[in-house]
Amino acid sequence: MRSKSSNAVGSSSDSTQEAQEHASPKRKEYERQLQRLHVELVKLQQWVVHKRLRVCIVFEGRDGAGKGGVIKAITERVSPRVFRVVALPAPSDREKSQMYVQRYLKHLPAAGEIVIFDRSWYNRAGVERVMGFCSEEQARKFLHDVPLVEQAMVDSGIVLLKYWLEVSEEEQTRRLEARIGDGRKTWKLSPMDLKSYSRWYDYSRARDDMFAATDTETAPWYVVRSDDKRRTRLNVITHLLRHIPYKDLPRAKVKLPKRQKSGGYRAPKHAYKFIDERF
Repeated sequence: MRSKSSNAVGSSSDSTQEAQEHASPKRKEYERQLQRLHVELVKLQQWVVHKRLRVCIVFEGRDGAGKGGVIKAITERVSPRVFRVVALPAPSDREKSQMYVQRYLKHLPAAGEIVIFDRSWYNRAGVERVMGFCSEEQARKFLHDVPLVEQAMVDSGIVLLKYWLEVSEEEQTRRLEARIGDGRKTWKLSPMDLKSYSRWYDYSRARDDMFAATDTETAPWYVVRSDDKRRTRLNVITHLLRHIPYKDLPRAKVKLPKRQKSGGYRAPKHAYKFIDERF
């Protein structure tokens, strides 16, 4: 399916209006739908292992767009040995001397794996370009070369899905401000996030160039309006399930066996160090 990126990414007011037209699902309905989708993700997991498929899912977007929440919703009920999340730190000096995509290639899926990139090689098209961590020439070369790399990935049999989470200016501000006073989220607000926040339109231009160069028939970008977290998670999971064909494998009925007899076992008189039970 061809991505409609050029029409899907509008102004922040367009995104806000779209969100207002579709009310967020209530928590009970959200949890019911998420539980249903989790069952399907388990079926997908079993199918990927059975058929030895290789699946690569890329999540990109501005700071605060909701990438982490979507990835958590996808992975919280499946095996981390099948659904593997890759979130690479800044490159080392050695990695900086390598071909740019080299450090990402070793994390691509093997047979029976689904690899999810929480930010990916597209760092070069976004944060590195905007924040001056690469030259304009390097960024342009990346945009020219990456479709060839992704073509090679798809030709090798990898199922590649690329998602861009589009958050509005207003919602990004709300989310980042919420991190300031929440002790659970302070780690999510780095000095780099603050610098990036002030460069909204630089990121918009970088995003537009990225779509123009890398939204291809082979590896299209799928754009997700992400102002509403619940809707975003349900929509992304539904979309990826539709774009990775799978079947429900037959399962044998499971019955717990009888436990063995004690055979004279007696609990030892050991001074176990139990933790304090304060709850």
